[in-house]
Amino acid sequence: MRIKEILQRTDKGVSFEFFPPRNDKSKAAFCETVEILSAYNPLYVSMTYGAGGSAQDFTEAAVDTLLGYPSLTIMPHLTCIASNKETIRRLVDRYRNAGIENIMALRGDLPEESALNSSADFNFAIDLIRYLKKLNNFSIGAAVYPESHIESESEEFDFDYTKRKIDAGADFCVSQMFFDNSHFLRFMDKARKAGISQPILPGILPLTNIDKARQFSETCRVEIPQDIAAKLDSLKFNPRDMEKAGIEFTIDQCRDLISHGVKQLHFFTLNKPEIITTILDALSIL
Repeated sequence: MRIKEILQRTDKGVSFEFFPPRNDKSKAAFCETVEILSAYNPLYVSMTYGAGGSAQDFTEAAVDTLLGYPSLTIMPHLTCIASNKETIRRLVDRYRNAGIENIMALRGDLPEESALNSSADFNFAIDLIRYLKKLNNFSIGAAVYPESHIESESEEFDFDYTKRKIDAGADFCVSQMFFDNSHFLRFMDKARKAGISQPILPGILPLTNIDKARQFSETCRVEIPQDIAAKLDSLKFNPRDMEKAGIEFTIDQCRDLISHGVKQLHFFTLNKPEIITTILDALSIL
């Protein structure tokens, strides 16, 4: 089923993002994760593509694994940097032939010391969205950035590009992670005032490790509230307590979003089901 239709029919629920396993041990853990989280009847599940498409083969294999769960609606990620129309067409044909009707269309990270190529088939997510739209086979997802993309010259520039992606054919959006809900709520208010009616799901990353969270935040310009950062810093030498405190923060974050009418949540699982289930079991959204 197309995710656009699912999100229109269902006013609440959760979706899960996985990353592809790269060896037998991580594949076993991945399968266990899918088995556990599928019991929560997700709206859909997505599979990442790897920085610069580096995990393409692993992604395809992981998508094949997900196809073994008929109850799941699957959305592979596609990044277009360093790809051409032939490569993208091969992948979308493969997915379409497998019965997949959804694609998350992303630019992807630029390879180190690389620049955009004006002669390339795809340089930006909007190029991929337009190409997929012409094929007319998929419900297309796009990424949005409540705190603006780190490469954007201004918040206004970033928001204008977001609207252009939606106008080009994106059916729904998933936000980059954020830890301060005010950024997402302000973004949503701006989107609705601009006439954007497509579903926009908040991307939730459980804040269980402050050092890793800072690494993520520095690469994508995301603010970590000072009070929770200080609390987690004080627990660095007790990882279990830090994880527990981080989970409690994420539960509170989700509850606040729900109280503001946001009832479709997207979780970056990091293939760690025990953290996600703890959060979900504390919420009343399901």
